[in-house]
Amino acid sequence: MEAKRILVVDDEESLCEILKFNLEIEGYEVTTAQSAEEALELDLSRFDLILLDVMMGAISGFRLARMLKQEPKTAQIPIIFCTARDSEDDTVAGLNLGADDYISKPFSMREVMARVKSVLRRTSAPESEEKRLEFEGLVLDLKRKSCTLEQEEVILTKKEFEILELLLSHPGRIFSREEILRHAWTDEVVVLDRTVDVNITRLRKKIGRYGEQIVTRQGYGYGFLL
Repeated sequence: MEAKRILVVDDEESLCEILKFNLEIEGYEVTTAQSAEEALELDLSRFDLILLDVMMGAISGFRLARMLKQEPKTAQIPIIFCTARDSEDDTVAGLNLGADDYISKPFSMREVMARVKSVLRRTSAPESEEKRLEFEGLVLDLKRKSCTLEQEEVILTKKEFEILELLLSHPGRIFSREEILRHAWTDEVVVLDRTVDVNITRLRKKIGRYGEQIVTRQGYGYGFLL
């Protein structure tokens, strides 16, 4: 089996080397970059996961993540922020950008390895036998992992895609936040209670008029109503 490719972007050279060493022991193929500018010189579309620091030089980790999520070739690459900025606002900001996880420094290598393994396992999950989910002009291609709105591609993060896939594949059913978290995040990843709400709000905006189909049932959760 081909080794998963991971990019570590952090302005601390020693931390890059420590992460590279430990990740390679786990069997990953690892590339490091000490700035967003250096990372942008690489073919980012070939990576399976990006570990990204927030506080760097002219281009912050948040800005680089925003750039990646706006490009179709890199929008689906999972991102884990590794940063000393650990306030709730910072964490929510990272989630708003489509991050798959957020690890606060200082962290243990054991924690990082568990988070990386968890995210990659979700990314590598077997494809559904059903290839497309459709509602009028809203189409999810489960094989290509793409979303189109009136035949125009909409850039969704991996989390947004998985939430929409869950809701659209069970129209009329209301899913609790816990059920949505179990679908898009594993039990190994600790996330904030607001995580689902943040992703639902962003998803509604991205799918235009179909966002109205995603309903909130206070005290219960969310569903997609036809």
